[in-house]
Amino acid sequence: MWIWQQENWPHFQWDNEAIEPRLRQVRLNQGVLLGKATAQPQNKKQTMLDTLLANIVHSSAIEGEKLNAASVRSSLANKLGISQERPFPTTEQTDGLAEIMLDATENLDEPLTLERILHWHKCLFPEGYTLFSPIVGGRLRGDAPMQVVSGRIDRPTVHFEAPERARLDAELSQFIEWFNDSKNSHRLDPLLRAAITHLWFVTIHPLDDGNGRITRLLTDLALAQAEQQSIRFYAMPVAILAKRKSYYEILEHTQKGDLDITPWLLWFFDTLEEAFSGVLAEIEQTLFKTMYWQQVDQTRLGAEQTKVLNRMLDGAFEQGINTSQYQKVAKVSRATATRHLLSLVEAGCLTKSDSGGRSTRYFLSRYDK
Repeated sequence: MWIWQQENWPHFQWDNEAIEPRLRQVRLNQGVLLGKATAQPQNKKQTMLDTLLANIVHSSAIEGEKLNAASVRSSLANKLGISQERPFPTTEQTDGLAEIMLDATENLDEPLTLERILHWHKCLFPEGYTLFSPIVGGRLRGDAPMQVVSGRIDRPTVHFEAPERARLDAELSQFIEWFNDSKNSHRLDPLLRAAITHLWFVTIHPLDDGNGRITRLLTDLALAQAEQQSIRFYAMPVAILAKRKSYYEILEHTQKGDLDITPWLLWFFDTLEEAFSGVLAEIEQTLFKTMYWQQVDQTRLGAEQTKVLNRMLDGAFEQGINTSQYQKVAKVSRATATRHLLSLVEAGCLTKSDSGGRSTRYFLSRYDK
């Protein structure tokens, strides 16, 4: 029995004792991220572009589709009004992807409608999308059973089967009504709402293809509404792609189960936090880099030394750099590399490990202590 065949579908249940403390922690980390991100001096449009680009490219990669990132970037830049020194040619598909991503994250107060969902789908699958694609964009699936299968043709493994076409219209109407009504609900935490949105829509599976990508768009819309801001600082599909196998496993486990979705909610919150952590690490690295250069007199450094320090500040050589590595990056002789490293130690830019000889390594000085 699939979850949508349960008697009380779609009245989901969960274990509050397990969910509430986890939700509070995620909420806290979300606040830390938004606070640190908004406090940074930055080009907001450029930040938006980078995040939405990661969102689009990784969401498609989850489904096994590799997009031309340069083309998607140009489409987003055009929509955001960002000038580019070397714009890359765009396509109808990349322009459509940029349009629906911005719609899902900027038009927070617009009600969700079936027409809006089908418009997103049409942008995913523009006319002539591929020569051999049977997918018609902007249309609900037909009468054939909708199954997710793998394995041999004569021995397929059915991972999931969606509700039959006869009940699809009613299922969608119920979902859309709930999504709009729950937006300002005081009884349902906004992050819980985002997790339920994801599971509910992908379980209805109303389209011939693109259900996962539309699901993640709806999740982005729910998260943007939860934060009450359209500027995005993190891309959840990046974290989902990193654990793609467990993503499909938890969906299959939940869709084959009863209406207690506690494991799904915990997986969703863990993955959301991993998305936060990735961005927080980047912010911390940027802060350290800024503070580092504020303490260094760059007029005393050569171009090669500055180049190597920037590489290290960007995360390279986490275990320290040795003379041979410096020599390769700076493209200097071994004797010059040794001299450069020693002068950086004397200037306080690097610290030298206690081990000697070929085991000697050099680390960035921590000016933020």
